[in-house]
Amino acid sequence: MNKKDARILVVDDSDFSRKEISKYLEAANLNVVGEASSAKEATNFIKDRHVDIAIVDIVMPEISGLELTEFIVENNPDTAVICISSLAQENIVMEAISAGASDFIQKPIKQEQLLESIYKLLSNGFDNL
Repeated sequence: MNKKDARILVVDDSDFSRKEISKYLEAANLNVVGEASSAKEATNFIKDRHVDIAIVDIVMPEISGLELTEFIVENNPDTAVICISSLAQENIVMEAISAGASDFIQKPIKQEQLLESIYKLLSNGFDNL
């Protein structure tokens, strides 16, 4: 898949983080199709639109990013999930991977690390993209 064709959703309850991530992606000419400030908002978005990659913060109120990751993987198996969090203890990373995340990135997000993760998913022929 051409990187410009990949449809990306950014999910984070922090306005600053969401905007920063979207800015990084748009600067690399990637297609940010939406932003969500909660897991509920993200699930509603995904129900109505196809998303290739969801970038999901783990720590969010009400429904955690881990629960959202499980939901996405179960209901949209053609969507890859990259989990992000300021919490990067090994057990948190393992929980994210167990929930179905394709990758984990520690906050603060560095643009080059985020792009590397996305490009790796795209170039490794993520089966369902």
